[in-house]
Amino acid sequence: MPNELLDRYMEPLLTGKRHACRQMVLTALESGHEPHRLYKELIWPAMERVDMLYRQDRINIAEEHMATRITRTIADHLQTRLPRAERHGRKIVVTCAAGEAEEVSAQMCADLFEADGWDVYFLGGGIPQDEVSSLVGQLQPNMLMVVGSKPTDVPAVRQMIDYIREINACPTLNILVSGGVFNRADGLWMEVKADYFAETAAEALELATEAEPREAESRIPGAPKKRRRRRRPPLLVGLEGNA
Repeated sequence: MPNELLDRYMEPLLTGKRHACRQMVLTALESGHEPHRLYKELIWPAMERVDMLYRQDRINIAEEHMATRITRTIADHLQTRLPRAERHGRKIVVTCAAGEAEEVSAQMCADLFEADGWDVYFLGGGIPQDEVSSLVGQLQPNMLMVVGSKPTDVPAVRQMIDYIREINACPTLNILVSGGVFNRADGLWMEVKADYFAETAAEALELATEAEPREAESRIPGAPKKRRRRRRPPLLVGLEGNA
């Protein structure tokens, strides 16, 4: 997909033109663009641009809010069109920082994982760490994903990870962080003792697909796993060649 579509999409997105944004996405779908490509190459990078512009004080909070809510509407529409893989029994819990933009990013991750056959438990933001830990203990998921953290959230993320490990809520659980401050601060994911880091929802799906169950007894407690080369999960096969 050419970058010019993203560039053209940003103007109506930042000016709150809901109909124009919807029409551009519908036109792209009718032209043959796959829904997961639009996640990967349009609405995800659009949200990254919105976040960057807001942090640089180049747009105000009203513009950021309008863009975020339009993106949520578009994501709600696209997720109904995603091709669905068969359920494979793996489970992921997805949480995020408290905030509309962070919840939209986390929702997009949840959508892609669900379409790839995962059982997804999407919590959103603002959940106390003991309740996240309790749910992890009940569900025994393969992965816990923390999306879109702000700088002020980092101590809480570290505390939550430490608490989950301390009470041994799920011995084989892998923890993945993505987006937000983790994308901007190199190596921060290791500081909070996560197992994996992904810059985008697509990369998160790759990592989670290839992740092996955590073996805490064979590693130094809290030490992060080394990143490995991964195969493409079924949902992403063929996308790179069309990019």
